[in-house]
Amino acid sequence: MIRSELIQIIADENPHLYQRDVERIVNTVFSEITEALAKGDRVELRGFGAFSVKLRDARMGRNPRTGEAVKVESKAVPFFKTGKLLRDRLNGRA
Repeated sequence: MIRSELIQIIADENPHLYQRDVERIVNTVFSEITEALAKGDRVELRGFGAFSVKLRDARMGRNPRTGEAVKVESKAVPFFKTGKLLRDRLNGRA
């Protein structure tokens, strides 16, 4: 599912809301999650999962084309851990 499909589904299920308002809501939610992760905070959506940031250490990598050793800087990467309710639904238990 892509963002526009999500917006359309929410708008269809809530005919009292304008599509532009639904789009603004969805964009605001994603923006707030992004900003929280950028600050290093954790975002938990009960029953769905939790977003957090993990730090990867600097390391020596390898250029696959030339085989040359390349220094890879340390970096922050987003991490998502599913909630119990989502995990159970995916496994047909709920």
